[in-house]
Amino acid sequence: MARARIDDGAGRVAVRAALAAGASASREIRAQAVRYTLQLLAEQAEGNTLEVRVPPFGAVQCVAGPRHTRGTPPNVIETDAATWLGLATGALSWADGLASGAIHASGARADLTGHVPVLPVPQRVPTCEKNSNSS
Repeated sequence: MARARIDDGAGRVAVRAALAAGASASREIRAQAVRYTLQLLAEQAEGNTLEVRVPPFGAVQCVAGPRHTRGTPPNVIETDAATWLGLATGALSWADGLASGAIHASGARADLTGHVPVLPVPQRVPTCEKNSNSS
């Protein structure tokens, strides 16, 4: 049985709320944000070669290639919710996530380069205030 699709409006609201609240975001908001962005990944990178897991909130199979049907998948990526949301929104690059050890990737096709971010969120850039003393 297929899972119900998360509405884009509700999903985007959850992602924005989760990013704004950070670690203090409610479990419900984090779950909705993670599930929505995993849904986007599965839609944008259709396939069954790679399993992306974000426990305890969800997992999807994605990326075109050889299909996995039984047992432990040969290509798995697993990370926590905060890291996943960083990847999904572009706040964290794939290379930086791997280098930090926050992403566990196993298998020859366990790579999301080119597949993330799935929902780029513009990063806030500090604004320069004009000095009122300058002429």
